[in-house]
Amino acid sequence: MPIEKNYDIGSSLKDEGIDVEIEETNEDLPNVDIEFDQETGEVVVNMNEEDDDVPFDSNLAEVLDEGALATMSEELMVLFEADQSSRKDWEKMYSQGMKYLGFTMEERTKPFKGAAGVYHPLLTESIVQFQAQALKELMPAEGPVRTQVLGKETRERLMQADRVKEFMNYQLTQGMPEYTPDFDQLLFYVGYGGSAFKKVYFDQNLQRMVSNLVLPDNLYIPYHGSSVMSRCERITHRVPMSTNDFRKAVVNGQYLDVAEPEKTTSPSQIQKEKDKVTGVRQSGEEEEINLLEFQLDYDLPGFEDTDEDGEPTGIKLPYIITLDEVSGEVVGVRRNWIEGSPIHERKEYYIHYLLVQGPGAYGLGFLHLVGNLTSSATSALRQLIDAGTLANLPAGFKAKGARIMNDDVPLQPGEWRDMDAGGADLQQSILPLPYKEPSQTLMALLGFCVEAGQRLASISDMQVGDSNQNAAVGTTIALLEKGSSVMSAIHKRLHYSQRLEFQLLAKGFSEFLPDEYPYDVPGESRSIKKKDFDNRVDVLPVSDPNIFSVSQRITMAQTQLQLAQSAPQMHNMYEAYRRMYTAIGVRDVDAILNSQDIDKPKDPASENSMALDGSPLKAFAGQQHDAHILSHLLFGLSPMVGQMPNVATSVLKHVFEHIKLKAEEFVEAEIFREYGTDPKGMVSALQREAMIALKVAEFYQEVKAKQEELSGSKNPPPDPLVELKKQELQQSGQRDQAKAAEGQARIQLDQQKEANNQSNNQAEQALKKIIENERNQITVAQMTQKGVLDGRKIAQAQQEIQQAAEQTAYDQQNSGKNE
Repeated sequence: MPIEKNYDIGSSLKDEGIDVEIEETNEDLPNVDIEFDQETGEVVVNMNEEDDDVPFDSNLAEVLDEGALATMSEELMVLFEADQSSRKDWEKMYSQGMKYLGFTMEERTKPFKGAAGVYHPLLTESIVQFQAQALKELMPAEGPVRTQVLGKETRERLMQADRVKEFMNYQLTQGMPEYTPDFDQLLFYVGYGGSAFKKVYFDQNLQRMVSNLVLPDNLYIPYHGSSVMSRCERITHRVPMSTNDFRKAVVNGQYLDVAEPEKTTSPSQIQKEKDKVTGVRQSGEEEEINLLEFQLDYDLPGFEDTDEDGEPTGIKLPYIITLDEVSGEVVGVRRNWIEGSPIHERKEYYIHYLLVQGPGAYGLGFLHLVGNLTSSATSALRQLIDAGTLANLPAGFKAKGARIMNDDVPLQPGEWRDMDAGGADLQQSILPLPYKEPSQTLMALLGFCVEAGQRLASISDMQVGDSNQNAAVGTTIALLEKGSSVMSAIHKRLHYSQRLEFQLLAKGFSEFLPDEYPYDVPGESRSIKKKDFDNRVDVLPVSDPNIFSVSQRITMAQTQLQLAQSAPQMHNMYEAYRRMYTAIGVRDVDAILNSQDIDKPKDPASENSMALDGSPLKAFAGQQHDAHILSHLLFGLSPMVGQMPNVATSVLKHVFEHIKLKAEEFVEAEIFREYGTDPKGMVSALQREAMIALKVAEFYQEVKAKQEELSGSKNPPPDPLVELKKQELQQSGQRDQAKAAEGQARIQLDQQKEANNQSNNQAEQALKKIIENERNQITVAQMTQKGVLDGRKIAQAQQEIQQAAEQTAYDQQNSGKNE
């Protein structure tokens, strides 16, 4: 059982009959745990080597005993040898493929002296074109970094994102002069072997962040490792270092001074082939130290992971352990997690760049993709050249008795050897060898190998000029996609790796930068704040993962412009033309196009001016919404704006945006005051939306009251559109009344016509009766004159005449009454 500090050991032992004298001292005692077994009387003293005085980021190798360091060295060297052995075949293929780059001049003596030693440039062409294309896209002259705001965009966050982008581009292009050459060389090795690495860390000697290139022959991944560095249980990095740099690290407290320098190191198989290709050799004059830096999980004695009761759990913790490769001595042991982290998450330093993701931990390069085709093309090319050489410079035998000089040496082109013909005819004494012209079949085979390799590596030139300029947009994009699918996938992998690298750099800046860091660029002085590198701004590569070449970018921009021109009322023509100018490489686009920058907050006066020009308006979170709303309401009361419905509509929509943003900010502040950052107390999205809706309605009423106050009347000013509609309705009513009056007049006219027609008919009837009476009188008179009528007939006729006269008089009387 552990003994408490106030436990009186002397009195306890005196009770047992043992005299003990304890001398008090003021010296610092080690931190120890003492256990006393009452049954056996055994006292166990456990030295707690994890003293509180050991800083978290110190070199633990200084406090560990030699036995623990020796055991650690032995275990790690065994692991390193296992990692070396597991990739021997990979190293052999990697080194043998160097010769197919064709960087050396090979002089061949077989099958004859001066035979062709050329290598077909298929592999080299694939690598160089990939390197040039990727470097242009991933490392532009303006800088490779762009930023985006996470969460809601505010003026403060936009300015913070701009500061981060400008500082990181400054660091990568000027503050870190080694970055661009290292990245260029990284692309070459990625193209060749499929893998290359970047190590991002804070350099103690340079006192700044660095992103150094690590070649694949110096970084070892275990057999069961992964291409994703964070998933590798162990990463071993061979670090070649000069004795002077090692001495600096020792003085800084980074390493122990126990490493042994080497004057003549034996280069690896890959390094030998590199030296052969580049034409350099090791002189052996400079001393060098090779360190093995292990990033792994390790159960370090005295620094074990413990549970709540202080008992070891047996869980390995992440450490960075550095050994001297020659002597195996441990020179550094450091914790590799964030101080205070409860889960001890491992810090990451390495970024893996791949060309093609393969079945193993290392990527596949053009050496694996077109290496065999390059070998076949090289063999066919050499045979064709040798066949042409032998056909142009024939060789053979000449007779000289029966003896042939140098009969054991192959014939060279243009060589004629003495031959003893034994007195025979000279024509019969010369025998040329039957050399053939270069084979057309072999030429076709060479063309097939080259075409297959170029198609696989996606390096064949696109015949843009031969295509139909009037082809449909879908056809153009389909052809472009078909010819660039391989390179597009490669570009996405590089974009992903570069994003991880930038995120590690940003994390390092957040840890090692001062609170405010000033720096100068051409034309101005800038500064960056340490707190700018937080989780509100995301750091991204400036490249587009979906576009990897200038021709593809131009084709896409041209297609967008064509679609926009077909329906300009549905598109932002300024943005369409801007993308086209950017794609063809025009730098100062604003000098050509009228600027329509709506992505940055503006003052109300500028927004009112933009509204008159017909430019779109945009509200931003964090603005003084009340001031903007008041300014826009006053602007809307202008008589000129009242006569411009489009301007009034645009301003009104902009006011609505400010009301919405104001309500959202108010609700967010209320939620924070009520619940803070407690996730259990956070309201749901539906509840938040309901709270915003209530605030929007409240702010609408305030804006309406303010508008009535500014207009000088409780009633809102008449809407021009409403007044115009009222006038239209009034005119329509007047037209309807006129039509009704016209119809009434027509009815009265028809009635009058009918009355006149009836009166005319009655007069016509009366006239007819008078005429008939007169005819009857004339008839009576005629009959009287002739004397043919008797008295009875005459009386009857007179009676009828009288009745007719009376009826006529009666009818005339009734007609006068009706009138």
